[in-house]
Amino acid sequence: MNLSIIIPLYNEETLVLTVIEKLNELQFPDFIQSFEIIIVDDCSSDNSYNKVLEFTKNIKNIKCLRHSVNKGKGAAVKTGIQEASGDIYLIQDADLELSPSDIPRMLTAMKNLNVELVNGSRYLQGIDRPLSSYKRYIANRFFTFLTSLIINVNLSDMACGYKLINKNLWGKIHIKENRFGFEAELLIKALKIKKNNIAEVPVHYFPRNEGEGKKLKNIDGFKILWVVFKYGFLKKK
Repeated sequence: MNLSIIIPLYNEETLVLTVIEKLNELQFPDFIQSFEIIIVDDCSSDNSYNKVLEFTKNIKNIKCLRHSVNKGKGAAVKTGIQEASGDIYLIQDADLELSPSDIPRMLTAMKNLNVELVNGSRYLQGIDRPLSSYKRYIANRFFTFLTSLIINVNLSDMACGYKLINKNLWGKIHIKENRFGFEAELLIKALKIKKNNIAEVPVHYFPRNEGEGKKLKNIDGFKILWVVFKYGFLKKK
């Protein structure tokens, strides 16, 4: 089984190189025969893209792509997957809010449980985590509740950035959202295809605020809510 790790990148010049290093240091399960890293810079206004190009120029398993205009995280993920050669795709944020050390556990869960989608959860028990914003927590719990109600699956964290998806399932889903709402769209559409085709795995979470580079704004919460209604209740394809 071959793994493609997709990194949507936007203004993370101080952290993205550390993410790449941690990914290359991972010990993957034996069933992972090879892995590649595909970085899609979404027209960063800082020096992220140039730093990544310089850092990875002699690393064969890394591809660097760039959008000429800012399109959003969802668009960057779609661009990366179009260039991917793996059997499974992992979405990896370019910051360090989520720890790459959790990836082997997600891969093992996918294989052992024979599911095509693994969702990271920042709220399942079993991992020590620092406290995070209560308002963001409540908003995510509300969105997760709605998504769970729509598809009749008990999710705990709809908006977690860690998503591991099989190529076969991705090919059946046509993602339209280009920004943060694509995560809700992905879960809703995937689980409408097959309800018992998902596992959730607890992951580490090191939250940032906007002053530290947090990209998700309060207004994005209303946009995500609309995505949940659009693809859940209005049955948009």
